[in-house]
Amino acid sequence: MDTLSSSKICFFNGVSALNMRISLDEAAKRLKRGEVVAIPTETVYGLAADASNDQAIQLIFTTKQRPADHPLIVHIADISQVNDWAESFPAVAVKLAKAFWPGALTLVLPAKSHVSRIVRGNEPTIALRVPNHPIALALLKLSGLSVAAPSANLFTQLSPTTAEHVEAGLGEAVPVLDGGACAVGIESTIVSVNADGQWQLLRPGVISEADIMRVAGQAQQASSLTSSDNVDLQTPKVPGQHALHYSPRTPLFLFKDKASLMKECEALTHANLRCAALIIGDGNAPTCAVIRLSSEPIEAAEHLYSCLHQLDALNVDRLLVELPQNTPAWTAVLDRLSRAGFRGT
Repeated sequence: MDTLSSSKICFFNGVSALNMRISLDEAAKRLKRGEVVAIPTETVYGLAADASNDQAIQLIFTTKQRPADHPLIVHIADISQVNDWAESFPAVAVKLAKAFWPGALTLVLPAKSHVSRIVRGNEPTIALRVPNHPIALALLKLSGLSVAAPSANLFTQLSPTTAEHVEAGLGEAVPVLDGGACAVGIESTIVSVNADGQWQLLRPGVISEADIMRVAGQAQQASSLTSSDNVDLQTPKVPGQHALHYSPRTPLFLFKDKASLMKECEALTHANLRCAALIIGDGNAPTCAVIRLSSEPIEAAEHLYSCLHQLDALNVDRLLVELPQNTPAWTAVLDRLSRAGFRGT
């Protein structure tokens, strides 16, 4: 019998016979009814709900077991919708939006007073992004909605980059709009822009600080910067700042190089503990189960979560991960891994 492919999935009233995979039309209907739907983006899968519906937004927090003070990113269809949410859209932010949207950049801007305090986590700002995924964009246009869509996983756990990851993390009761594997593979770069045009990088991503600086035409503000009347300029709270985040269920330990990782593998083996490892590039490898991550940062980012999901599914006692070099090109991957586990020796 042939392996089941997407072309062979049968739909009944917009719902597939394979778990809770739903069609584009069904996803739009569910969102307009105030339900949550897992949707694909180019970064990771998001758990989406109507961003203008407080009850729907609350379902996101409940489903993810996410603290209420963590703001959500609102996904919009195009740049023209920024003014529906933001009180100001400074020239620097306009430049960034025009350069990187649709794409893996989230802009944090001063929020309009009508924007729900639930979606912005009681912050005075709103996080906005235009996703660069054809299915996500089609859903936004078909539904006529803007959607809040944090990663479709339980809070602090590994982000999903396939529909299967969503189902493994949230269960099969959560409807999923399947858009294949995510092309970017890690969450968006987040940049805040104040009303005066000062900007600050709040979460690294594949769009780098150098990319932002090139388009903005100026360096980012220092986090300790204060205004002329000595009122502290607070750094907005945004997703991904929790100390432990992006974590598999299996305890994960980080190592500065292959040699120290291999030494730990030997020690665990002698202690009758099972381990598996994620290492970067070619070269020596430990004797346990191993997945090699690309030595190219963009490729490594694309496959990072998928590799960690594979290792997590092995149900071993420890996951051992080699950290990349601490260079600007590896900043985003290093950030995700540094929050995913504990430093080894």
